[in-house]
Amino acid sequence: MLTDPRFTTEVELTVPFHDVDMMGVVWHGNYFRYFEIAREALLNQFDYGYRQMKDSGYVWPVVDTRVKYRDAVTFEQRIRVRAHIEEYENRLRIAYQIFDAQTGKRTTTGYTIQVAVDEATREMCFVSPAILFERMGVTP
Repeated sequence: MLTDPRFTTEVELTVPFHDVDMMGVVWHGNYFRYFEIAREALLNQFDYGYRQMKDSGYVWPVVDTRVKYRDAVTFEQRIRVRAHIEEYENRLRIAYQIFDAQTGKRTTTGYTIQVAVDEATREMCFVSPAILFERMGVTP
């Protein structure tokens, strides 16, 4: 497990009206946007956000994802979204947890898996590129 605090982050959000359905509950697809906000903050912590990825010659599409809804998240609720890198050698697997900011109760869990694709050749890399290891400060 990666214990360096750079490999975990939390962002706090307030659920906007446009994210909820007519019952005032966050529409299920919007959880992936919350994951994305936390993921971008996480990657920026070690200077390998999406702009840096592209500049390094790689794109990192999401190839697999999962979300488990444990409790409803509602309009104007303050939430904390935690993102943590679980794997990085051959793919980038990031785990997420969403908590009610006031009570600390976990409402949602999930993950995303991204793979490196060489931008020039459009070929998927079966091992993460050296630039990821460099930015993370780890050895392959």
